[in-house]
Formats: sequence, structure tokens, C-alpha cells
Amino acid sequence: MHRFVFVFLLYLGLGTLTALGQDSSISSAKISFEFVSKGVKGSISGFKSESNINLSDLRKSVFKGSVSSKTLDTNNGLRNWSLRSGKYFDVDDYPRISFEGTEVSQNGNEWIVKGKLTIKSTTKSVSMIFVKKGERLVGTFSLYSIDYGIKIKKKREDNLVKVLLEFELD
Repeated sequence: MHRFVFVFLLYLGLGTLTALGQDSSISSAKISFEFVSKGVKGSISGFKSESNINLSDLRKSVFKGSVSSKTLDTNNGLRNWSLRSGKYFDVDDYPRISFEGTEVSQNGNEWIVKGKLTIKSTTKSVSMIFVKKGERLVGTFSLYSIDYGIKIKKKREDNLVKVLLEFELD
């Protein structure tokens, strides 16, 4: 129930996007997650980014950003306190969850962003898929919290976290 938090954060790597036909920046970001086996939903904030999408040459695009691990919120104070503790996210020693893109490509109306997500001191490869919906850029990806040293359940498959990223563009 606690591991879903870090997922969110990660994929925050999309601060200022110049991706969709004209230079754009993100005026606000909403990152939510669900720890699937427990049905626990939450959010994470404190988004910071140095991202840029070059439409004429996607290979020159940059996705780099982070979120504040101490903002992890599941609408349950006791659970939030537990998730932020040294047993799980250890927010005192690891105050940010970060993402750095390594590759950006386009498949039809989808943008595929591959990169490295770091939670605590563990870095793993992830792929996010984004689509433009009006003035928003919406993306999803999944991860297993246990892969980042955040063990909520014994079996890896029971530690699945789905992350939703919503960015308002200006």
C-alpha cells in the first residue's frame, strides 16, 4: 500500500515540453498512482523539471525532472507517515524521486519516453506513453515498488504500481 507513491514521482520528468507543434511549457502537473493489489490510490507533488521537446528532431529532446517524496499522499495520515519512514521511501535520506529520459520517439499520436527512474538509491529503466488531450499532456507507466527496495507485499507481481501523469500546457 505504500509503494505506489514512488511511482508517481518519477515520471515527472516532463517539466517544460515543447512537444506538440509549438513551444509549450507545463503550467501545472498532477501525478497520481494506484498500488493495485491493495486498491490504494494517492498522489505526489513538488514537481521540478528541466524538460524540452524538440519537434524537428526528437533525438534532441530532453526529459529530466523530480518530485518531492515527502509529498506522497494517500488520504490516510498514518499510512502516509509509514510510507515516508525509513522502512519505505525514507524521505529524510531520499527527499526526491527523479527521472531522466534517454530516448524520445513518436508512434502515431503517442509519445514514448524511455529513461531512468531513481527512487531512493535504486535506478531502473522505465517507459512512459503520452498523448495530447486538449491543452493537457497525459502519460502512464507502471512499476513494481519492490524493484526499488520498497517491499509492501512478498510477491513481486503484488507490488505493481500504476502511475498517471497529467500536465497542463500553456
